[in-house]
Amino acid sequence: MTVALIDTSTANIASVRYALTRLNAPYVLARTPADATGCDRLILPGVGAAGAAMKTLDASGWSDALRAERRPVLGLCLGMQLLFDWSAESGCGLLGLIPGRIERLDPGAAGPWPHMGWNALEEFRDGELLLEGLSPGERVYFVHGFYAPLGDHTVASASYGQRVTAIARRGKVAGCQFHPERSAGVGARILSNFLKGEAS
Repeated sequence: MTVALIDTSTANIASVRYALTRLNAPYVLARTPADATGCDRLILPGVGAAGAAMKTLDASGWSDALRAERRPVLGLCLGMQLLFDWSAESGCGLLGLIPGRIERLDPGAAGPWPHMGWNALEEFRDGELLLEGLSPGERVYFVHGFYAPLGDHTVASASYGQRVTAIARRGKVAGCQFHPERSAGVGARILSNFLKGEAS
């Protein structure tokens, strides 16, 4: 089993690579869809602005390829947001793999914007593969100023001034708003769960 790590030229590529290495998971850095030929799963990382990331995906051919993809896909942080339809961050269209819009986070009295720190995962959906072996209350590391509101896609939530989608899924496409590669043992378990199986 080999993972295609989609090269979005963003800051968390290196940390995701290290996380996969720690899990003894073979991977290739896929700058174009052709680089992912023969891979079993795809990870879409991301840090930064949605508009710039979409330009990179468009230019490399990944936007069209992901829209036609049948293999399991996992988006991380900005990579999760790119799976949705539209982002308020750059006022731009996204990949459209999960219905919904990305909105600006309003932390209220919870703390500063953007949200940066450890928060608990809550409201697990029964039977979600990525959450196997975990329990509500487990803490993971977030860095984000925009979010996906709760919806049919939400399989776990978190709270920072408001409820946000922490993990989203639609079929074989899933995403984590937080950084599993920086979330110690809980994050390693989520990545391991992604590597070992897939939702029907």
